[in-house]
Amino acid sequence: MQAITAQDRDAGPSGLTLTVLPYPHAAENDVVVRVHAAGFTRGELDWPASWTDRAGRDRTPSVPGHEVSGVVAELGYGTTGLTVGQRVFGPTDWTRNGSLAEYVAVEARNLAPLPADIDHTVAAALPISGLTAWQGLFDHARLTTGQSVLVHGAAGAVGSLAVQLAREAGAHVIGTGRAADRDTALALGAHAFLDLDTEGWQQAGEVDVVFDVIGGDVLDRSAALVRPGGTLVTIAAPPKVRPKDGQALFFVVEPDRARLADLAQRVRDGRLSVRIGEVRPLSEAVAAFAPARRIPGRTIIRVVEE
Repeated sequence: MQAITAQDRDAGPSGLTLTVLPYPHAAENDVVVRVHAAGFTRGELDWPASWTDRAGRDRTPSVPGHEVSGVVAELGYGTTGLTVGQRVFGPTDWTRNGSLAEYVAVEARNLAPLPADIDHTVAAALPISGLTAWQGLFDHARLTTGQSVLVHGAAGAVGSLAVQLAREAGAHVIGTGRAADRDTALALGAHAFLDLDTEGWQQAGEVDVVFDVIGGDVLDRSAALVRPGGTLVTIAAPPKVRPKDGQALFFVVEPDRARLADLAQRVRDGRLSVRIGEVRPLSEAVAAFAPARRIPGRTIIRVVEE
């Protein structure tokens, strides 16, 4: 099968190549998915899990990409709940070959059925971003109706979904980002928007929840915005600064089949919009990792033309 592979950890995106790999093996409780569309995170080549297996052993050449939408091609021994030929989507395993390939083996528990009226390109952009947004807001920060939340990167992959989910939950939503993102964030449902480069953060006032996807100085400064009893939650790095009389949490997204199904239903109902910037074929996946210009919205790799 054709796949994008990484062999040199120091080379970054320039070390990616389109090559031929063996068809993946379906272990116990695995599913082999015929990939129709795949999502990736540009920073994933910096993750230790991109280069080693669960035991810490080198696994190069490795295949990046950890979001998949496709059709079940094979079931491993003991796999239940899914059938060959079924449309599915979900995150792939962190420490195994990913989705930028024609086929990928993934634990069946990661995958949810994909309704026929959702395109594979939309589905491939939903698993990690959607689950991260949900888990950050509701499982970790415990956001409830009537509370306020500040979402950093409100027009980005995770932030754009967090804005919509928080707004629907009845929260007061403040988005942040670049000036060019203002209209997008407000259209997605943010009640207000702050330009991180030019506008004073004190304009946000104190909020119940800060959801950070940026890290660094933005993460450090965010602690002061959390009111007593509130929560700062981030996916960027463990927080160094904690809110006064509040909590600061770092988390890594977890698979959740039931939540994926719920997110898909929200897309079907028109309650959740996934921002797709570009759709490229597998042959252009290497270039997609290091684009020459900023792409507003997710870049998705289309492996099978519908």
